[in-house]
Amino acid sequence: MIDISNKSSKELLAYYQEKLDEEARQAKKEGKLVCWSASVAPPEFCVAMDIAMVYPETHAAGIGARKGALDMIEVADKKGYNVDLCSYARVNLGYMELLKEKALTGKTPEKLANSPAADIPLPDLIITCNNICNTLLKWYENLAVELNIPCIIIDVPFNHTMPIPQYAKDYIAEQFKEAISQLEEVCGRKFDYDKFLEVQKQTQRSVAQWNRLAAMASYKPSPLNGFDLFNYMALIVCARSRDYAEITFKKFADELEENLKNGVYAFKGNEKNRITWEGIAVWPHLGHTFKGLKNLGTIMTGSAYPGLWNLTYTPGDWSSMAEAYTRIYINTCLDNKVKVLSDIISNSKSDGIVYHLNRSCKLMSFLNVETAEILQQQNGLPYVSFDGDQTDPRNFAPAQFDTRVQALAEMMDQGKEE
Repeated sequence: MIDISNKSSKELLAYYQEKLDEEARQAKKEGKLVCWSASVAPPEFCVAMDIAMVYPETHAAGIGARKGALDMIEVADKKGYNVDLCSYARVNLGYMELLKEKALTGKTPEKLANSPAADIPLPDLIITCNNICNTLLKWYENLAVELNIPCIIIDVPFNHTMPIPQYAKDYIAEQFKEAISQLEEVCGRKFDYDKFLEVQKQTQRSVAQWNRLAAMASYKPSPLNGFDLFNYMALIVCARSRDYAEITFKKFADELEENLKNGVYAFKGNEKNRITWEGIAVWPHLGHTFKGLKNLGTIMTGSAYPGLWNLTYTPGDWSSMAEAYTRIYINTCLDNKVKVLSDIISNSKSDGIVYHLNRSCKLMSFLNVETAEILQQQNGLPYVSFDGDQTDPRNFAPAQFDTRVQALAEMMDQGKEE
């Protein structure tokens, strides 16, 4: 253990990320259960059962950010997975194939030995949820078949109308209870509901600090560079039911509040325009996208992506928890998606919007076209879009991105002059 009182939030982020991976590796060595989980599937159940957690989407994003995605994608390609599949899935499926080969032969494949990927063990069970996309269902079902392990699926219906009807919340609550029954069977012991309540409370403390941190971007000038949220997002995904996330987010928010008091801002007084970024980050080109905007004096202060983990609910209330896991904005109707983005644009005091037309994430990209048109009619703000991908570096053209954000900067400048 380290003395966290003397560590910066950035140091805590790195420490806890490695600690989570090490816990999974250690659990595997000791014969304890390891679960691979979808990013917005409820971790509360597995954490209450002391199951080590690994998150393939976050792991794939990390591989992409470290420029190692193509090796994993190549393995998936040779296995026969289609190039139009989500690149998170292809990176993860490629990584799984390499781990299987290692387990079978006792030798580390070259692509695995040379990979910048964090070392994670194969799972003993998997848990997924379709509240962000249905790709996750087939992806995780495939993992279960390939590895011959249990697959727990939590079905969350799409919300064609808002507010969310009670019968939908009741249905999801029953899905939660069925997941618990499946975990009891897998673990061979009864579920600890008292511990579950404490895990729920911890989750809410982590979410509260995450929301506090995200709100720092509403100040003008902003002490928070929105791209930092993309990096710290790893813990709201992987550790929201542990105190790791709460500790790190509180530290970062405290640091930003101190900066705000002292007049220290993310762009050191060079904040010219503010934008909302709609879509997942381009992990292999995160530095380029950030610098491309920063060089124009443009700071990202709004994004709906980090808000996917605003999972606020009342501990002990099944219906409240069910609502939290179904109101994810991409799991709701277009009218609500527009409302969510409109509020983000307003609260972040954005001057324009950048839409990432992500080849991997069809659900978000297809809706972006309609969303952009509706929002511009409502607020009159300029917007641009660019082609990209969350993990496959081949689907992003730096020159196109630079041209589009330059055009947006000119439109934002012109709008202010007028």
